[in-house]
Amino acid sequence: MSHHASTGSQLLRIGDIARATGKTVRAIHLYEELGLLKPASRSSGGFRLYEPSAVERVRWIDLLHGLGFSLQEMREVLKAWWGAGLGPEAMDQLRTLFKRKLEDTREAVRRHRQFEVELQEGLAYLETCRGCATPQAPPRGCVTCTQDHGMEQEPALLAGLKSLPGPARRPARSGFVPVEDVE
Repeated sequence: MSHHASTGSQLLRIGDIARATGKTVRAIHLYEELGLLKPASRSSGGFRLYEPSAVERVRWIDLLHGLGFSLQEMREVLKAWWGAGLGPEAMDQLRTLFKRKLEDTREAVRRHRQFEVELQEGLAYLETCRGCATPQAPPRGCVTCTQDHGMEQEPALLAGLKSLPGPARRPARSGFVPVEDVE
């Protein structure tokens, strides 16, 4: 009797891992193809069998993915970790990678905060449109709207929408250039 046969009841099939992690079988196959996950054995019927720790590996993959790591970067992390000659060397490589990811995350947070401001300004502007004096006018009428929106200028999210296409177009507002004028 092989080692795997004697511990077969402890090994998990791919569907078990999928159910435990909320991932699809297809995703788990991809992780295996990329070397992020390895089956411990195969059953007599050819099914992949995994150690219970595979569930934690899939959760780890999901965590890193949520933090912005690509599957390729995860593969590189594992390769660097297990390929390092010494523990401190492995830790230095992880530190470097984590510092880079922290900088990327901080930059993404900064951009998302700016997006939040842009969306808030756009929503505040659009809220004033509820009291439009010409509610039956087509959207083209919004371009020449004279309603006071309580802002010095249109939010960027709206200014780009309101550029008139075609021969009847007016100069773009707020310094925006109509798409058809871009070469």
